[in-house]
Amino acid sequence: MAAAAAARGSVWEIQQRDVEAAGLADADAGAFVAALRSAAAVATGGPDAAWEAVAAGVLRPEHPHALHQLVYYSVYAGWDRAARGPPPYWFPSQIDTKQTNLGRLMEAHGPRLLGSSYKDPVSSFHLFHKFSVEHQEVYWSMVLKEISIKFQQEPKSILDTSDKSRKGGTWLQGAVLNIAECCLLPWPSQNRTDDSTAIVWRDEGLDNHPVNRMSLKELRNQVITVATALDTMFQKGDRIAIDMPMTCNAVIIYLAIVLGGFVVVSIADSFAPQEIGTRMSVSKAKAIFTQDFIIRGGKKVPLYSRVVQGTSSKAVVIPATGGFLGVSLRNGDMSWKDFLSCAAGRSSIYPTVYQPSDALTNILFSSGTTGEPKAIPWSQLSPIRCTCDTWAHLDIQPQDIFCWPTNLGWVMGPILLYSCFLSGATLALYHGSPLGRGFCKFVQDAGVTILGSVPSLVKSWKAGNFTEGLHWTKIRVLSTTGEASDIDDDLWLSSRASYKPIIECCGGTELASSYIQGSLLRSQAFGAFSGASMSTGFVILDEQGTPYPDDVPCAGEVGLFPLYFGATDRLLNADNNKVYFDGMPIYNGRQLRRHGDIIQRTVGGYYIVQGRADDTMNLGGIKVDPPISNVFNSLLSPLNFMKLNKYCSSYKQTSSVEIERICNRADEALLETAAVSIKPAGGGPEQLAILAVLKDRSPPCDANVLKSKFQRAIQKNLNPLFKVSYVKIVPEFPRTASNKLLRRVLRDQLSKELSNRSKL
Repeated sequence: MAAAAAARGSVWEIQQRDVEAAGLADADAGAFVAALRSAAAVATGGPDAAWEAVAAGVLRPEHPHALHQLVYYSVYAGWDRAARGPPPYWFPSQIDTKQTNLGRLMEAHGPRLLGSSYKDPVSSFHLFHKFSVEHQEVYWSMVLKEISIKFQQEPKSILDTSDKSRKGGTWLQGAVLNIAECCLLPWPSQNRTDDSTAIVWRDEGLDNHPVNRMSLKELRNQVITVATALDTMFQKGDRIAIDMPMTCNAVIIYLAIVLGGFVVVSIADSFAPQEIGTRMSVSKAKAIFTQDFIIRGGKKVPLYSRVVQGTSSKAVVIPATGGFLGVSLRNGDMSWKDFLSCAAGRSSIYPTVYQPSDALTNILFSSGTTGEPKAIPWSQLSPIRCTCDTWAHLDIQPQDIFCWPTNLGWVMGPILLYSCFLSGATLALYHGSPLGRGFCKFVQDAGVTILGSVPSLVKSWKAGNFTEGLHWTKIRVLSTTGEASDIDDDLWLSSRASYKPIIECCGGTELASSYIQGSLLRSQAFGAFSGASMSTGFVILDEQGTPYPDDVPCAGEVGLFPLYFGATDRLLNADNNKVYFDGMPIYNGRQLRRHGDIIQRTVGGYYIVQGRADDTMNLGGIKVDPPISNVFNSLLSPLNFMKLNKYCSSYKQTSSVEIERICNRADEALLETAAVSIKPAGGGPEQLAILAVLKDRSPPCDANVLKSKFQRAIQKNLNPLFKVSYVKIVPEFPRTASNKLLRRVLRDQLSKELSNRSKL
């Protein structure tokens, strides 16, 4: 991969030598510059119009990333982010938006609901979103008809707010259904038949083999077999854990547990024995499904042995490869083959268990970084919420093939499963590591049309150049979640798919959804969220808990409107009201719901996550949260000291994310950085420490050299008074099951290390 070429002052300043330096062959450079200038000349309306023309007609996925960088950062070199907000890279089409799910809904109902104010899906999106927040009963009654929900008893109401003790309201009161059954039935309006492909998958190491396919009928039959076997061992309502990679078998087991009226306990396959034991104990799980090993990058990682160390509950063990187990089982445990044999000779017609809409179906867990993890119950409302958000924001449709490397142990696993099966789309699974070229080739070969990721995955694909020679041309929507996105990584990702939009998602397990999310009806900007999710309302609070006015650029803790379809109203091992409501202010007569994120609203109405409320720093007695202090400052419009002081006097907090975005660009060898504050052993102000992970195959770096580079970057682009006190290079960062960076763990480890040094 060519080194990044220096950005020019505008697209017109790009010369042939710049293009050659960015990695394009000499023979092609002249024609590229001519095409670039021709596209820019036709565009009218400023840098955004120029970029739209260049991205659509000049830049191609096979071009070196350095060339994409050169053009993008040069086009937007004069963009005033403070006055105009983040620069857009993707723009909705008036024609195409009417073919999106939300666009069709708005065209059908917008004139009736909004009257003469309705114009078209793009112009009227803000009004329609506001309507969905203020008239949730109307919005949800429309959207529920768009996914495959079969009620045994129809709900008496969409939303009932008469019980004031239920701060989030009562949703779909009186409804009875089985959400797993809804996933397994043919659905004419989605053109879903028994022969439709439900799952497409490939095993790691078989990259040149055709992908495997499973029809809806085959999936349903296998789910019924597992549910029938479960009935021979367990009582309805029993809690049964899954601790294994998200394979076809894991999906079948998950659906079978729910179909049979049992409860899934989700445990990520990365957990140590103690963490497995904690989750089994908290959930009171009776048994656990697992594998003998995990196959990752050609290596066999033990899994069953960790389960045995963590719990004495009965384990059903599935071979990672082939038909035979690679481990000996302890007394009382069963092989997958023996388990399935329990269903032999029984009826192929399964007596589905129907339950109220608020019945428990799945127990998921928070990261548990501050003690015992919160056990978060999902009811049958939760899958409906996450599917409807995927339908509205990612525009998932029956012909789509949806891939998102994840695990059933964290919230994206169930979201992916339900979003596919309740919308009629095909679920794409890669049985192996998603970090390398094998996964990237699977995306191509499976014909994936919607690809989800987390930023650290994108960094790996980009650093290894794993998409070189591959064609991701069928992708129409990209998405990412789990941690703050890096703008340059997003540029790389979108460019691989001919600048398709990346729908950024930020939410929580307890919400069963994202509260801020991109939309295909709004222009998208790298590393930013274009608005709240449909039917979601929130305010941004200042340090006194007072909401900022709507649409005013600001930064602070988010407070969610409490009437939130699908959000949990209970925790199994904590007080839901204490965790999510106590201490939150009243707004429009209702107490706001806590989420804990610090977010920034920019000019133009975009949102940038600054980190968690407990990730803020106090460095040298200074708390600053400048609204434009991120990576774009270093690339587009460096702040002078007077501007910095102006913003420092207006905002009072900074987050780790802000510092990391700047440090990530300080050296080409860096894969990612983590910023934490540490307290000196002898007392005094907190000090800033930066931990760094280097790219694979990068030359060795000296920590002191990096320290100097970090210091210069922070002083130039964030705050000249911040001092980097310590830098350490580490092989990797600790993360939660949902891939969120565990800054507290890093901070504690580093504090202990420095404390031990001070004692020597």
